[in-house]
Amino acid sequence: MTLAFLPAFAHSILISGLVKLFLFQALGELVSNFLIPFIPGPVIGLVLLLAFLLVARRLPADIDSVGSGILQHLGLLFIPASVGVLLYLPILKANAWAVIGTLVISVVATIAVTGGLLKLIAGEKNEA
Repeated sequence: MTLAFLPAFAHSILISGLVKLFLFQALGELVSNFLIPFIPGPVIGLVLLLAFLLVARRLPADIDSVGSGILQHLGLLFIPASVGVLLYLPILKANAWAVIGTLVISVVATIAVTGGLLKLIAGEKNEA
């Protein structure tokens, strides 16, 4: 894959953004391996990135450009999950009722928690 259609400064912005994202992921992996082994490293890296962005109070242009590029092609990241579903289709068919029940319960719980949080947050803003 070539990036010849981009100007030279765009290459350095993309590389800089990718390096920053990989550094946060690597830092998350280190924290996960040495301090908090029960939380996955990428999750810790995302929390550290969020903390960095909250402290900086702005989104750096390089991280924004890389994030926008990833989001434009987010659908491609679902292909491995789809292949996994097809690979384990016989197991899913054998446990279809358990899978359906779990999905229904999780959707209802998600809607209930989201609604409760929205009500709580909206109630606080209306009181202010």
